[in-house]
Amino acid sequence: MMKKYGKRFLAAALAGAMALACTACGGSGTSGISGSAGTAEGSKKIGVIQFTTVPSLDNCYKGFLKGLQDEGFVKDKNLTIDFQNAQAETATADTQAQTMANKKYDLLGAIATPAAMSAYSAAKSNDIPVVFTAVCDPVSAKLVKSLDHPGSVATGSSDQLPLEAQVKMIRAFLPKAKKIGVLYTTSEPNSVSTLERLKKIAPKYNFEVVGQGVTNDSEVASGAQVLVAKGVDCFNNFTDNNVVNNMKSELQAANKAGIPVFGSEEEQVRGGCLGSVSIDYTALGEETGKIAGKILKGEAKPQDTKVYTTQTGTPIYNTDVLTKLKLTVPAAYKDAAKTTTTKSA
Repeated sequence: MMKKYGKRFLAAALAGAMALACTACGGSGTSGISGSAGTAEGSKKIGVIQFTTVPSLDNCYKGFLKGLQDEGFVKDKNLTIDFQNAQAETATADTQAQTMANKKYDLLGAIATPAAMSAYSAAKSNDIPVVFTAVCDPVSAKLVKSLDHPGSVATGSSDQLPLEAQVKMIRAFLPKAKKIGVLYTTSEPNSVSTLERLKKIAPKYNFEVVGQGVTNDSEVASGAQVLVAKGVDCFNNFTDNNVVNNMKSELQAANKAGIPVFGSEEEQVRGGCLGSVSIDYTALGEETGKIAGKILKGEAKPQDTKVYTTQTGTPIYNTDVLTKLKLTVPAAYKDAAKTTTTKSA
Protein backbone atom coordinates (compact mmCIF):
# COMPACT_ATOMS: atom_id res chain seq x y z
CA MET A 1 0.00 0.00 0.00
CA MET A 2 2.84 2.40 0.81
CA LYS A 3 4.33 1.87 -2.65
CA LYS A 4 0.93 2.39 -4.29
CA TYR A 5 0.31 5.67 -2.47
CA GLY A 6 3.89 6.76 -3.14
CA LYS A 7 3.41 6.35 -6.88
CA ARG A 8 0.16 8.31 -6.77
CA PHE A 9 1.82 11.12 -4.83
CA LEU A 10 4.70 11.26 -7.31
CA ALA A 11 2.31 11.42 -10.28
CA ALA A 12 0.31 14.23 -8.66
CA ALA A 13 3.47 16.18 -7.90
CA LEU A 14 4.70 15.87 -11.48
CA ALA A 15 1.34 17.00 -12.84
CA GLY A 16 1.39 20.02 -10.56
CA ALA A 17 4.91 20.94 -11.61
CA MET A 18 3.95 20.72 -15.28
CA ALA A 19 0.92 22.96 -14.70
CA LEU A 20 3.07 25.57 -12.96
CA ALA A 21 5.59 25.47 -15.79
CA CYS A 22 2.85 26.04 -18.37
CA THR A 23 1.51 28.97 -16.36
CA ALA A 24 4.96 30.55 -16.19
CA CYS A 25 5.31 30.34 -19.96
CA GLY A 26 2.14 32.36 -20.49
CA GLY A 27 3.34 35.51 -18.71
CA SER A 28 3.41 38.99 -20.21
CA GLY A 29 5.77 41.92 -20.16
CA THR A 30 8.56 43.50 -22.15
CA SER A 31 10.65 40.36 -22.28
CA GLY A 32 8.28 37.96 -24.00
CA ILE A 33 4.97 37.25 -25.65
CA SER A 34 2.03 39.09 -24.17
CA GLY A 35 -1.46 37.63 -24.39
CA SER A 36 -3.07 34.27 -24.98
CA ALA A 37 -4.66 34.85 -28.37
CA GLY A 38 -2.89 31.99 -30.10
CA THR A 39 -5.98 29.79 -30.12
CA ALA A 40 -8.54 32.47 -31.00
CA GLU A 41 -10.04 32.31 -34.46
CA GLY A 42 -8.24 34.69 -36.82
CA SER A 43 -5.65 35.57 -34.18
CA LYS A 44 -2.22 36.88 -35.12
CA LYS A 45 1.20 36.91 -33.51
CA ILE A 46 3.47 39.87 -34.06
CA GLY A 47 6.78 41.10 -32.70
CA VAL A 48 7.49 44.74 -31.85
CA ILE A 49 10.96 46.15 -31.25
CA GLN A 50 11.30 49.60 -29.67
CA PHE A 51 14.86 50.79 -29.94
CA THR A 52 15.02 52.66 -26.65
CA THR A 53 12.93 54.16 -23.87
CA VAL A 54 12.12 57.79 -24.55
CA PRO A 55 8.66 59.39 -24.23
CA SER A 56 8.14 60.00 -27.96
CA LEU A 57 8.79 56.34 -28.80
CA ASP A 58 6.63 55.21 -25.89
CA ASN A 59 3.86 57.35 -27.36
CA CYS A 60 4.38 55.70 -30.75
CA TYR A 61 3.76 52.29 -29.20
CA LYS A 62 0.61 53.48 -27.44
CA GLY A 63 -0.69 54.84 -30.73
CA PHE A 64 0.34 51.67 -32.56
CA LEU A 65 -1.83 49.56 -30.25
CA LYS A 66 -4.74 51.97 -30.76
CA GLY A 67 -4.37 51.78 -34.55
CA LEU A 68 -4.36 47.98 -34.46
CA GLN A 69 -7.48 48.07 -32.31
CA ASP A 70 -9.15 50.39 -34.82
CA GLU A 71 -8.57 47.65 -37.41
CA GLY A 72 -10.03 44.96 -35.16
CA PHE A 73 -6.89 43.55 -33.51
CA VAL A 74 -7.02 43.75 -29.73
CA LYS A 75 -4.03 42.80 -27.58
CA ASP A 76 -4.73 39.76 -25.38
CA LYS A 77 -7.88 38.88 -27.35
CA ASN A 78 -7.05 38.10 -30.97
CA LEU A 79 -3.54 39.54 -31.02
CA THR A 80 -0.41 38.22 -29.31
CA ILE A 81 2.46 40.70 -29.07
CA ASP A 82 6.10 39.93 -28.34
CA PHE A 83 7.28 43.38 -27.28
CA GLN A 84 11.01 43.94 -26.86
CA ASN A 85 13.08 47.01 -25.98
CA ALA A 86 16.61 47.03 -27.39
CA GLN A 87 17.84 49.49 -24.73
CA ALA A 88 19.59 51.56 -27.42
CA GLU A 89 21.82 48.62 -28.43
CA THR A 90 21.86 47.81 -32.15
CA ALA A 91 23.28 44.33 -31.56
CA THR A 92 20.40 43.62 -29.17
CA ALA A 93 17.86 44.80 -31.74
CA ASP A 94 19.49 42.54 -34.34
CA THR A 95 19.18 39.51 -32.05
CA GLN A 96 15.60 40.30 -31.10
CA ALA A 97 14.60 40.72 -34.75
CA GLN A 98 16.28 37.50 -35.82
CA THR A 99 14.56 35.56 -33.04
CA MET A 100 11.18 36.95 -34.12
CA ALA A 101 11.86 36.13 -37.77
CA ASN A 102 12.88 32.58 -36.84
CA LYS A 103 9.56 32.17 -35.04
CA LYS A 104 7.84 33.28 -38.26
CA TYR A 105 5.58 35.86 -36.69
CA ASP A 106 2.86 37.31 -38.89
CA LEU A 107 4.41 40.79 -38.81
CA LEU A 108 7.25 42.72 -37.20
CA GLY A 109 6.70 46.22 -35.87
CA ALA A 110 9.68 48.54 -35.38
CA ILE A 111 9.88 51.83 -33.50
CA ALA A 112 12.80 54.11 -34.51
CA THR A 113 15.26 53.78 -37.38
CA PRO A 114 17.81 51.37 -35.84
CA ALA A 115 15.03 48.97 -34.80
CA ALA A 116 13.49 49.18 -38.27
CA MET A 117 16.82 48.39 -39.93
CA SER A 118 17.26 45.35 -37.68
CA ALA A 119 13.72 44.14 -38.34
CA TYR A 120 14.05 44.59 -42.08
CA SER A 121 17.36 42.76 -42.24
CA ALA A 122 15.94 39.78 -40.36
CA ALA A 123 12.54 39.67 -42.06
CA LYS A 124 13.28 40.23 -45.74
CA SER A 125 14.58 36.72 -46.47
CA ASN A 126 11.54 35.22 -44.69
CA ASP A 127 9.09 37.51 -46.51
CA ILE A 128 7.66 38.73 -43.18
CA PRO A 129 6.01 42.18 -43.36
CA VAL A 130 7.75 44.95 -41.41
CA VAL A 131 5.79 48.02 -40.35
CA PHE A 132 7.92 50.82 -38.91
CA THR A 133 7.29 54.15 -37.22
CA ALA A 134 9.43 57.08 -36.04
CA VAL A 135 11.75 56.62 -39.02
CA CYS A 136 12.72 60.03 -40.34
CA ASP A 137 14.18 58.95 -43.69
CA PRO A 138 13.17 55.41 -44.70
CA VAL A 139 14.81 55.80 -48.10
CA SER A 140 18.23 56.72 -46.73
CA ALA A 141 17.89 53.86 -44.24
CA LYS A 142 17.32 51.58 -47.27
CA LEU A 143 14.03 50.29 -45.90
CA VAL A 144 12.02 51.33 -48.96
CA LYS A 145 12.74 52.34 -52.53
CA SER A 146 10.49 55.38 -52.27
CA LEU A 147 7.83 56.74 -49.92
CA ASP A 148 5.08 56.31 -52.51
CA HIS A 149 6.16 52.86 -53.71
CA PRO A 150 8.11 51.00 -51.00
CA GLY A 151 8.77 47.96 -53.17
CA SER A 152 9.93 45.83 -50.23
CA VAL A 153 8.58 43.91 -47.24
CA ALA A 154 8.63 47.16 -45.26
CA THR A 155 6.36 50.19 -44.98
CA GLY A 156 5.05 52.35 -42.17
CA SER A 157 5.26 55.98 -41.12
CA SER A 158 7.91 58.68 -41.27
CA ASP A 159 8.49 61.35 -38.64
CA GLN A 160 10.23 63.68 -41.06
CA LEU A 161 10.58 66.86 -39.08
CA PRO A 162 8.96 70.17 -40.12
CA LEU A 163 12.39 71.82 -40.23
CA GLU A 164 11.42 75.09 -41.89
CA ALA A 165 8.75 75.74 -39.27
CA GLN A 166 11.33 74.90 -36.61
CA VAL A 167 13.87 77.35 -38.03
CA LYS A 168 11.17 80.04 -38.18
CA MET A 169 10.53 79.47 -34.47
CA ILE A 170 14.21 79.76 -33.60
CA ARG A 171 14.50 83.01 -35.56
CA ALA A 172 11.44 84.44 -33.83
CA PHE A 173 12.69 83.60 -30.33
CA LEU A 174 16.31 84.57 -31.09
CA PRO A 175 16.23 87.48 -33.57
CA LYS A 176 19.96 88.20 -33.23
CA ALA A 177 21.21 84.60 -33.36
CA LYS A 178 23.65 83.52 -36.09
CA LYS A 179 24.69 79.93 -35.41
CA ILE A 180 22.57 76.84 -34.74
CA GLY A 181 24.47 73.94 -33.18
CA VAL A 182 23.41 70.37 -33.92
CA LEU A 183 24.55 67.19 -32.21
CA TYR A 184 23.98 64.11 -34.35
CA THR A 185 24.98 60.46 -34.31
CA THR A 186 27.03 59.59 -37.37
CA SER A 187 25.65 56.05 -37.59
CA GLU A 188 21.98 57.15 -37.68
CA PRO A 189 21.04 57.71 -41.36
CA ASN A 190 18.01 59.79 -40.41
CA SER A 191 20.17 62.23 -38.45
CA VAL A 192 22.70 62.62 -41.27
CA SER A 193 20.01 63.30 -43.89
CA THR A 194 18.09 65.67 -41.58
CA LEU A 195 21.26 67.66 -40.97
CA GLU A 196 21.68 68.09 -44.72
CA ARG A 197 18.09 69.31 -45.03
CA LEU A 198 18.61 71.79 -42.21
CA LYS A 199 21.77 73.17 -43.85
CA LYS A 200 19.77 73.93 -47.00
CA ILE A 201 16.96 75.69 -45.12
CA ALA A 202 18.96 77.68 -42.57
CA PRO A 203 20.55 80.28 -44.93
CA LYS A 204 17.07 81.52 -45.91
CA TYR A 205 16.76 82.72 -42.32
CA ASN A 206 20.35 83.99 -42.02
CA PHE A 207 21.55 81.05 -39.95
CA GLU A 208 24.73 79.00 -40.14
CA VAL A 209 24.42 75.37 -39.04
CA VAL A 210 27.33 73.94 -37.06
CA GLY A 211 27.15 70.16 -36.83
CA GLN A 212 29.03 68.00 -34.36
CA GLY A 213 29.01 64.26 -34.96
CA VAL A 214 29.15 61.76 -32.11
CA THR A 215 29.38 57.98 -32.18
CA ASN A 216 28.05 56.90 -28.78
CA ASP A 217 26.40 58.16 -25.61
CA SER A 218 29.68 58.98 -23.89
CA GLU A 219 30.45 61.61 -26.54
CA VAL A 220 27.26 63.65 -26.17
CA ALA A 221 28.52 65.75 -23.27
CA SER A 222 31.87 66.52 -24.89
CA GLY A 223 30.21 67.14 -28.25
CA ALA A 224 27.91 69.72 -26.66
CA GLN A 225 30.89 71.44 -25.08
CA VAL A 226 32.61 71.59 -28.48
CA LEU A 227 29.59 73.33 -29.98
CA VAL A 228 29.53 75.85 -27.12
CA ALA A 229 33.22 76.54 -27.73
CA LYS A 230 32.44 77.17 -31.42
CA GLY A 231 30.10 79.99 -30.40
CA VAL A 232 26.70 78.59 -31.32
CA ASP A 233 23.73 80.67 -30.18
CA CYS A 234 21.49 77.67 -29.56
CA PHE A 235 21.18 73.92 -30.05
CA ASN A 236 18.56 72.24 -32.19
CA ASN A 237 17.76 68.58 -31.61
CA PHE A 238 16.55 66.04 -34.13
CA THR A 239 14.92 62.72 -33.19
CA ASP A 240 18.41 61.26 -32.83
CA ASN A 241 18.03 58.35 -30.38
CA ASN A 242 21.52 58.63 -28.93
CA VAL A 243 21.34 62.39 -28.38
CA VAL A 244 17.80 62.35 -26.97
CA ASN A 245 18.73 59.51 -24.61
CA ASN A 246 21.50 61.71 -23.25
CA MET A 247 19.77 65.07 -23.51
CA LYS A 248 20.56 65.94 -19.90
CA SER A 249 24.25 66.12 -20.78
CA GLU A 250 23.47 68.44 -23.69
CA LEU A 251 21.21 70.62 -21.54
CA GLN A 252 23.86 70.85 -18.84
CA ALA A 253 26.38 72.29 -21.32
CA ALA A 254 23.81 74.65 -22.86
CA ASN A 255 22.50 75.88 -19.51
CA LYS A 256 26.00 76.59 -18.30
CA ALA A 257 26.57 78.71 -21.42
CA GLY A 258 23.19 80.41 -21.06
CA ILE A 259 21.91 79.32 -24.48
CA PRO A 260 18.63 77.56 -25.32
CA VAL A 261 18.07 74.09 -26.73
CA PHE A 262 15.20 73.65 -29.17
CA GLY A 263 13.68 70.18 -29.27
CA SER A 264 12.14 68.19 -32.10
CA GLU A 265 8.98 67.20 -30.19
CA GLU A 266 6.98 68.14 -27.12
CA GLU A 267 8.46 65.56 -24.75
CA GLN A 268 11.89 67.14 -25.25
CA VAL A 269 10.36 70.52 -24.39
CA ARG A 270 8.95 69.05 -21.20
CA GLY A 271 12.43 67.68 -20.55
CA GLY A 272 14.01 71.15 -20.55
CA CYS A 273 14.18 72.43 -24.13
CA LEU A 274 12.86 75.93 -24.86
CA GLY A 275 10.48 75.11 -27.69
CA SER A 276 9.59 72.96 -30.67
CA VAL A 277 7.28 72.63 -33.63
CA SER A 278 6.24 69.18 -32.56
CA ILE A 279 4.85 66.11 -34.27
CA ASP A 280 2.14 64.19 -32.42
CA TYR A 281 3.85 60.82 -31.93
CA THR A 282 0.78 59.10 -30.52
CA ALA A 283 -1.15 60.01 -33.67
CA LEU A 284 1.78 58.90 -35.81
CA GLY A 285 1.82 55.53 -34.07
CA GLU A 286 -1.94 55.18 -34.53
CA GLU A 287 -1.68 55.63 -38.30
CA THR A 288 1.10 53.04 -38.29
CA GLY A 289 -1.05 50.58 -36.36
CA LYS A 290 -3.81 50.98 -38.93
CA ILE A 291 -1.35 50.10 -41.69
CA ALA A 292 -0.25 47.01 -39.75
CA GLY A 293 -3.86 45.99 -39.19
CA LYS A 294 -4.71 46.18 -42.87
CA ILE A 295 -1.66 44.07 -43.73
CA LEU A 296 -2.60 41.48 -41.11
CA LYS A 297 -6.10 41.25 -42.60
CA GLY A 298 -4.69 40.76 -46.09
CA GLU A 299 -6.18 44.02 -47.30
CA ALA A 300 -2.80 45.55 -48.11
CA LYS A 301 0.75 44.54 -48.98
CA PRO A 302 3.76 46.45 -47.65
CA GLN A 303 5.42 46.78 -51.05
CA ASP A 304 2.36 48.66 -52.38
CA THR A 305 1.46 50.65 -49.25
CA LYS A 306 2.56 54.29 -49.25
CA VAL A 307 4.62 55.40 -46.27
CA TYR A 308 2.52 57.70 -44.10
CA THR A 309 4.07 61.11 -43.48
CA THR A 310 2.88 64.09 -41.50
CA GLN A 311 3.72 67.51 -42.88
CA THR A 312 2.67 69.69 -39.95
CA GLY A 313 3.67 70.25 -36.36
CA THR A 314 2.30 72.10 -33.34
CA PRO A 315 4.33 74.90 -31.70
CA ILE A 316 4.98 74.46 -28.00
CA TYR A 317 7.30 76.24 -25.57
CA ASN A 318 8.48 75.80 -21.99
CA THR A 319 7.58 78.70 -19.69
CA ASP A 320 10.16 77.69 -17.07
CA VAL A 321 13.00 77.80 -19.59
CA LEU A 322 11.66 81.03 -21.10
CA THR A 323 11.81 82.73 -17.70
CA LYS A 324 15.22 81.29 -16.86
CA LEU A 325 16.73 82.61 -20.10
CA LYS A 326 14.91 85.96 -19.69
CA LEU A 327 13.27 85.70 -23.10
CA THR A 328 9.83 86.82 -24.21
CA VAL A 329 7.26 85.04 -26.35
CA PRO A 330 7.21 86.38 -29.92
CA ALA A 331 3.85 87.68 -31.12
CA ALA A 332 3.61 84.89 -33.70
CA TYR A 333 3.67 82.30 -30.89
CA LYS A 334 1.46 83.95 -28.27
CA ASP A 335 -1.19 81.26 -28.87
CA ALA A 336 1.25 78.34 -28.92
CA ALA A 337 0.88 75.48 -26.46
CA LYS A 338 2.70 75.91 -23.14
CA THR A 339 4.35 73.44 -20.82
CA THR A 340 6.72 73.37 -17.88
CA THR A 341 9.75 71.26 -17.10
CA THR A 342 8.91 67.86 -15.65
CA LYS A 343 10.24 67.26 -12.14
CA SER A 344 12.40 64.35 -13.27
CA ALA A 345 14.13 66.39 -15.98
